[in-house]
Amino acid sequence: MNERILLIDDHTLFRAGLRDLLTRRNIEVVADVGDGSEGVKIASEQAKDNPLDIVLLDMRMPQMDGISVLKTLKAAHPNLPIAMLTTSSDESDLVGALRNGAQGYLLKDMEPDELVVALREIVAGKTVVAPDLAPVLARAVQGDSLDGDADKKEKEDPFAVLTPREFEILTLLAEGQSNKVIARNLGISDGTVKLHVKAILRKLNISSRITAAVMAVEHGVKKTPITMPPKRIP
Repeated sequence: MNERILLIDDHTLFRAGLRDLLTRRNIEVVADVGDGSEGVKIASEQAKDNPLDIVLLDMRMPQMDGISVLKTLKAAHPNLPIAMLTTSSDESDLVGALRNGAQGYLLKDMEPDELVVALREIVAGKTVVAPDLAPVLARAVQGDSLDGDADKKEKEDPFAVLTPREFEILTLLAEGQSNKVIARNLGISDGTVKLHVKAILRKLNISSRITAAVMAVEHGVKKTPITMPPKRIP
C-alpha cells in the first residue's frame, strides 16, 4: 500500500515539485497546503476515516510556524509521524523540532531518492536526521541540549549564569566588602565593580547587593583565592 502524506509548505512552486516527485515514487500526496492552520485541519479530517502515514512540514512559515504546527499536531495526534523539511541547519531548530516530537529533520537540498528512503524509514518508526546534520546533532547531544540536563544544572546552581569575574565579585559581596574594597582587592576601578554588580543583580533577577550576598551565603559560596596585581614601581 502506498504511503499517504500531507505536505505543509508556504512555497507553492516547491510544493508542486515535491508533489510530483513523491507521486512518481508511489507516495500518495493527500494534500499540499501553504498554511499551517489549514494543514492541522486536514490532518484532523483525515484522522477520522483514513489517517495519514506522515506529515512533511516546513520550518519557516508565516502566521503559524513549523514548530507551532508540530506542537498542535502532536497534541491532537500523538502517533502521527511528522518530519520537518527545511533549509535550516541551525542547532536550535533541530533540537526544538526533535524535542517537540518530530520523527525526522530533513533538508530541502537532499537527493530525491534519499528523501524518499528517509520518509519510509520514518513511517516505519525510525527517527531520521539528514546526514549533513550529523555534526550538529552530535554537538547538541554532547551539550545535553536534548534531554534538558543543562537546564537542570542551571536551576540547581543559580550562579551558573555568572561569568568567572562576576562570581568572584559575588564572593566578596558575601563577605560584606564595599565596591571600593573590592576594586582595590581586584585591581580594577570602582566603576568597573559597579558594572559587574549591576550585571550580577540582573542575571540573578534580584534588586539589591544585600540579597545577592544572602543568596551567596545560603548556597555556600566561599571566597576564592585572589591574586593581587603587582605593585607598580614609581
